[in-house]
Amino acid sequence: MLTLITVLVGGVQPGHAQPRSSPPTSQAVLNEVSQLNKRVEKLYSKGKFGEALPLAERALALREKALGPMHPDVAESLNNLALLYQTQGAYPKAEPLLVRALDIREKALGPMHPAVANSLNGLAELYRAQGAYPKAEPPLARALDILEKALGPMHPAVANSLNGLAGLYQAQGAYPKAEPLLVRALDIREKALGPMHPDVAQSLNNLAELYRAQGAYAKAEPLYVRALDIREKALGPMHPDVAQSLNNLASLYWAQGAYPKAEPLWVRALDIREKALGPMHPDVAESLNSLAALYYAQGAYPKAALGPRARR
Repeated sequence: MLTLITVLVGGVQPGHAQPRSSPPTSQAVLNEVSQLNKRVEKLYSKGKFGEALPLAERALALREKALGPMHPDVAESLNNLALLYQTQGAYPKAEPLLVRALDIREKALGPMHPAVANSLNGLAELYRAQGAYPKAEPPLARALDILEKALGPMHPAVANSLNGLAGLYQAQGAYPKAEPLLVRALDIREKALGPMHPDVAQSLNNLAELYRAQGAYAKAEPLYVRALDIREKALGPMHPDVAQSLNNLASLYWAQGAYPKAEPLWVRALDIREKALGPMHPDVAESLNSLAALYYAQGAYPKAALGPRARR
């Protein structure tokens, strides 16, 4: 699936003006903020969004008091808090935080700073998550323009922005508008990062997903296969991203009724996810469901009821 990436506890892009350092009197407060951010990030990664919320709120309050309400770091804290609300579906609470963060960055850093593009992407993702596609497109387009001008047309951040805009078009079924953006993003990543970089695998996967959605299975398959090869070599054969690639390729075969080709891929994806993520992870449930559906489609009802463990 194509996604926009919102970075929790993200910083200002390197190579651009950084805010002035805080006076020594506030350093202890900022050290506390740093520790709070680490705890928030850890809780977020575990899906404990409710526990992270009060910590993110305190980090925001401390930064506002120590640095002032218009400091770029306050915008970062606003983004972090908004992401926690958004992840829980509390969109009305997230939007004013993202709007305020954007305003701070525009005034403190200038309208063409990459951090402004980051805020625009975050706001667009909020709208996209609500299905408000017309509201999402202008900030995505503006973010892309900022990044191209600030960082150059071949920067990996530009590829990220292209993926976001393409994902928006794909969600609306506007495949002809999405394809050239995905092709360009793939080209940037191959040239900027090298042909075996995991981000190249992501771009290959995105383009394959676009073709699969249109029923162009012959165009999708070699892209999925190449993405799988990159991930196995770059990340190792037991990485969760390898399981995702296996799942994608299996789904392609499933869509074509090639069940014997799909089954071993889904079995391997399940094994990776159980070992890498633990038996109770939602991705494990997804793999179990996929295999059960496969067995059911073939009339192997006992195996479908028991899942792949019926094979063991």
